Amino acid sequence: MPEIKKNWYKEMSVYQIWTRSFCDGDGDGIGDLKGVLSKLDYIKSLGVDAIWFSPIYKSPQKDYGYDISDYRQIAPEYGTMDDFKAILDGAHERGLKVIMDLVINHTSDQHEWFKESLKGEDNPYHDYYIWRKGKGKNPPNNWKSTFPGPAWEYNADLDKYYLHLFAVEQCDLNMDNPAVRNEVKDIMRFWLDMGVDGFREDVITYISKREGLPNGFPLPVACGMEHFTCGPHLYEYLQEFNDEVLSKYDIMTVGEAPMMTPDLALKFIDERDSKKQVLKMMFNFQHMEADCIITSFITTKFSLKKLKSAMSNWQTKLYGKGWNALYLENHDQPRIISRYGNEKYRVESGKMLATMYICQSGTPFIYQGQEIGMTNIRLPELDMYVDVATYDTYNICKKLGFPHKSIMKRIMKASRDNARTPVQWTSGKNAGFTTADKPWFYINDNYTEVNVEDAEKDPNSILNYYRKLLKFRKENEIVIYGDFKEHYHESDKLYVYERNYEGKKLLVICSFSDRIERFKAPKGFDLAKGKVVLGNYDCFNSGFDTFNLRPYETKVFLFE
Repeated sequence: MPEIKKNWYKEMSVYQIWTRSFCDGDGDGIGDLKGVLSKLDYIKSLGVDAIWFSPIYKSPQKDYGYDISDYRQIAPEYGTMDDFKAILDGAHERGLKVIMDLVINHTSDQHEWFKESLKGEDNPYHDYYIWRKGKGKNPPNNWKSTFPGPAWEYNADLDKYYLHLFAVEQCDLNMDNPAVRNEVKDIMRFWLDMGVDGFREDVITYISKREGLPNGFPLPVACGMEHFTCGPHLYEYLQEFNDEVLSKYDIMTVGEAPMMTPDLALKFIDERDSKKQVLKMMFNFQHMEADCIITSFITTKFSLKKLKSAMSNWQTKLYGKGWNALYLENHDQPRIISRYGNEKYRVESGKMLATMYICQSGTPFIYQGQEIGMTNIRLPELDMYVDVATYDTYNICKKLGFPHKSIMKRIMKASRDNARTPVQWTSGKNAGFTTADKPWFYINDNYTEVNVEDAEKDPNSILNYYRKLLKFRKENEIVIYGDFKEHYHESDKLYVYERNYEGKKLLVICSFSDRIERFKAPKGFDLAKGKVVLGNYDCFNSGFDTFNLRPYETKVFLFE
């Protein structure tokens, strides 16, 4: 067994807050920092060790905070810097760390840097962004935005185009400019000196573009990605950020990395040589493609084999070399019970999915509402949505000839807005999210049944299961540091794996079926010698190595 390095960021679990929909503390219908402050004890009670804030900086909110107009100010609708400092102090008093979202691939078109860049080539800020002349009447190249549509926007005053790999209002920074990298380092120091404990770095693998910006392989979405994903200077720039700033603080960093593989990730997160490690972890997307191709909007039938292949591959290839970031939900992904689970078996499949990923090796991230089993909302009309990517997807699908009804069916299943409905705190007015007459966005109708208040009272709720699961992880190093071995890979109903550490063994059994499934213990396991330590049904050890699994049942055996 390889030597396993222990570290605090490996032993923690993280709760992600998308502030706008978390809790409204001032009664204006929009979630804010006062609302977060009021829920710190609740967050602590989950058994997590850190909070990750999606962007709370000043922003026009075209992409709900991922279009930043000022990196050193809090968005007024969320509160003030004093409000944030109160959360920072309150979190630290409770033993919770605070992780900020660092968005440096692009800024808002309302950022002062971009406004200055519009003044012409002589302005020093012009080179903060990627401006290019067109080719005749065409853009500089054929790249497409990752939000469906062109990646270039024409400015008539300058007779030039600027690059935007996301929404037109999200202008890509020119990281090849040393002045831009110095700005980034100053921003990092600003927050770290305030006491922030680390960064989640948004689409960090996009910040270096290939020289000459050549045409990409023609794709309807993200054309050119081979030229802006893990570009030629990416490692160099990340090493500069790490050597000059991040390594000076005891913090954690996790990079969001579309199209990432474990072999490629090790270039950045390999912990066997600390001088070469530039990030602690990476978020990958491969396990989130078990029911889609690249993006959740290109839907396919859920494949358990595809899910297992992705997750097991990261587990085995990183073990003893790098560290996994574990997640099933975030602000960019529809609700997992509605995707990989079953809403008819919401409680059972919600607990099973939690067990499946949290019992693997890595730092688990839990998204707000996930811990109570929130589900997709499925809004039926296009004008009910607010997500810019949803509208871009609708428009490109229309141009490709898809009928409205077909597009809406796809959107109801895949829109990011499914994860952005207000957190359901109670069964009362507006689900307890706000005292305003109307919240900023629609609340899922199932809030009368799915809410924190009721879940607190139910010892068998998903919420209390998450607490039990996180407590078990914290108290058993085998869950954190054990190795990983998958069994029954060819099964399209069961995900079964073992963990081993210091003479102990863990067997994790997860059924992805809504029917009774027959289970036989893998070779070498005598279940009579194991103890059932976790499960989503009334669990007992029958002593038999063959038994029936109920719909979406999970069982975890510990052998000591």
